[in-house]
Amino acid sequence: MTSAASVVNKGAHGSTKKAKPFGWSDRIGYMFGDFGNDFTFILQAMLFMAFYTKVIGVEAAHVGTLLLVARLIDGFTDVGVGRFLDTRQPGRHGKFRPWLLRGAIPVAAASALMYMNFVSGWESYGARVAWMSITYILWGSIAYTLVNIPYGSMASVMTTNPDQRAQLSVFRSTGAMLAAIVISVAVPMFVNVTDADGNSVLSGERMQMVAIALSILALGAYALAFLMTRERVEEPPAKEVVPFREMITSVLRSKPLRGLVVSALLLLVGSLLPSGLVAYLWLDYFNRGDLQSIAALAGFVPTLLLLPLVPWLAKKFGKREASVVSLILGSSMYILAWVLGLQDQPMVFIALFTIANFCMAMFNFMVWAFITDVIDDHDVETGDRDDATIYGIYSWARKLGQALAGGLGGWALGWVGYQATTGSDQIVQAQETLDGIYMLSTLVPGVLLILVALSLRFLYPLSKKVVDANAAVLAERRAAQASMEASESPK
Repeated sequence: MTSAASVVNKGAHGSTKKAKPFGWSDRIGYMFGDFGNDFTFILQAMLFMAFYTKVIGVEAAHVGTLLLVARLIDGFTDVGVGRFLDTRQPGRHGKFRPWLLRGAIPVAAASALMYMNFVSGWESYGARVAWMSITYILWGSIAYTLVNIPYGSMASVMTTNPDQRAQLSVFRSTGAMLAAIVISVAVPMFVNVTDADGNSVLSGERMQMVAIALSILALGAYALAFLMTRERVEEPPAKEVVPFREMITSVLRSKPLRGLVVSALLLLVGSLLPSGLVAYLWLDYFNRGDLQSIAALAGFVPTLLLLPLVPWLAKKFGKREASVVSLILGSSMYILAWVLGLQDQPMVFIALFTIANFCMAMFNFMVWAFITDVIDDHDVETGDRDDATIYGIYSWARKLGQALAGGLGGWALGWVGYQATTGSDQIVQAQETLDGIYMLSTLVPGVLLILVALSLRFLYPLSKKVVDANAAVLAERRAAQASMEASESPK
C-alpha cells in the first residue's frame, strides 16, 4: 500500500504526470470502456438464462446455481487482480489502461462461445451444462475481470477533481446505457421470432449471430477507450508490500465501503432480476415479444436527459442525497404496477416501467463516482491508497448481486413452476406461473429498491459535506508534497 506520508523525488504518492489536460477525449473514451464491457455484460444479464432454458434446455435452477458459484470464484479473482494491479509499477501507458487491450480479445471470445447454438443438439444434458459452466466461468470470472477491474480503477487516476470524477461516472453510465439500448431494443427485434402456432420464441441461431457481432463491437470499443484516455495521477506501489490479509482487513474496516457494498448488492438484485426475466415477461406473460424492444426503448431514451442533469444534482445536493430520493420514487412505480396487474394492458406497464427506469438510472449514473469517493475516504482515514483492491472488492460485490439476481431468477422460476424447453419445443405455462413471473418482475425489485435507499441513507456515511471535506484534505496533502519535492530537487 502506498502511504500519503511517503515522499520520493519522482513518482511519489499523488504526483501528477505530465499529460494533456482532462477533457472531452477522456470523458468519451471512458464512456467507450463501459460500452465495450456491457456489450457482453448486459447480453449475459438479459438473455443468458433465457438462451439456456429456452434454447439449450437447461433447468432454470441449474443456471441460477452456476451464477452463484461463479460469483464465489470471483471473490478470489476480482480481489486477486486488484491486489496484483496495486503492486505493479506504472508503465508507459499507466498502471491500468494497458489492460483495456490485454483483456479485450479474451472477453470477446469467451462471450461469443457462451451462445453457440449447436450445443442444443447435444443429447447429453450433462454435456450441455458443462459447456454452459465452462464458457461462463471463462468469461465472467477470468476474462471479464482482467479488463473490468483495471478499467474501473482508472477513474481515480485520470483526475483528482470530484466534479470531473462525477462526469466520468455519468459518461461511464452513458456507455452502459447505449449498450443496453442496442441489446434491449435491437437484439429482441432480431432474436424473437414467431413460430407456426403464433407463439413468440427465442431463436438459437440468431442468438449465436448476435453474440458474435457484439463481441466484435466490444473489441472496437475497448480500442477507442485505450486511445482516448490518459492516466494522470501516479500511484506507484510501496517498496514494502503489506501482507494481503492485513491489507484486506484494513480495507474492509471502511464504513463507506461496507455501506456501498450492501447498496450495490441490493441494487444489482433489484435491477438485474427484472432484466433477467424480461424475455419471460414479454414472451410468456404478455405473449407480446414484439413489444419488448418498444418497452426497452421507452425505458432508456428518457434517461438521456440525465446526462447534463446528474452532474448538476451531484454538485448541488450530493450523490447520496439525490440517489435516495430517486430510488424511493422508482420503487413506488414497480409496486404500483404489481398492485394494478397489467397483463391485458402492456402499454400502461411500459409507462410505469419508463418512470421507474428513469428514477433508478439516477443512482446508476452516479454509482461509479461513489467508489472514487470511498477510495479518497480510505486515503484520508488511513494514509493508504489501494485503488484497484478497493475497486476489486466493490466489483465482486456487484457481481455477487448479479449472481443473486440470476440465481434468484432461476430458482424462483422453478418455484413458480416454469417449464424449460429445448430447441423448437414449446410449452404453454400455467397462469399461476405467469403471475409469479410478473410478481418477480415488479413487486420484488420495488421492495429491493426501497432497501437500497435505506442502506444509502443509514449505512453509507459519505454525504456531500464529507466528500467535499475529503477532497480538500487530499488537495492540501498533495500541495504540501509538491512543495516538499520542489524544495528537495537540485537547483
